[in-house]
Amino acid sequence: MFTRSLAPLLLALAACARGSAVLDLSPIPVAAVVSSPEAIARARADSMQLPWTMADAEFMAGMIGHHAQAIAMARLAPRNGASPSVRTLAARIINAQTDEIQLMRQWLSDRGQPVPAADPKGMKHEMGGQSMMMLMPGMLSEAQMQELHQARKRDFDRLFLQYMIQHHQGAVSMVQALFAADGAGQNQTVFKFASDVNVDQTTEIARMKRMLAEVVLGR
Repeated sequence: MFTRSLAPLLLALAACARGSAVLDLSPIPVAAVVSSPEAIARARADSMQLPWTMADAEFMAGMIGHHAQAIAMARLAPRNGASPSVRTLAARIINAQTDEIQLMRQWLSDRGQPVPAADPKGMKHEMGGQSMMMLMPGMLSEAQMQELHQARKRDFDRLFLQYMIQHHQGAVSMVQALFAADGAGQNQTVFKFASDVNVDQTTEIARMKRMLAEVVLGR
């Protein structure tokens, strides 16, 4: 089957060679690709044709609230007297995850799927005619968030690192569940985003564990 699918291409190339045609392999100017509205529209249309599943949509929707809580946690760092290293980590989380929320919201909107609010309390879930907030894996409870709000300086550093490790581990488990779902994670955007979350947050977990050890030891 693979050989037959290549036959038309090989015949076309041979015909070009016989006609002394020259294939133009010069690169397309980057500016023309990036700045052209037509190119952007075509890219979006091509992306829409890639396979996706409801598991992909649920992952993207759930991760919006998950990221929103991480940002809310990180924004406490300057106000609560966090150390310079924790402030740097918090700023990195805010920058990265704010951009990722926009990506997820656009992905859902492009596919006509509900776009949940970026609510740090979780995602609204309808059950039995009643609305309730659902926490994604690793997300902090209301009591834990209140504890973090009240902590200051070294106590804040310790709690922030403990809770952000928990938070990141939850995100990694969401990625694992996505890739374990039948047919999920095949869409190019979802695959890249989920893979980046897995790598970035696993790396940050290791870094935060080292930082937490230093806080506990009083360094």
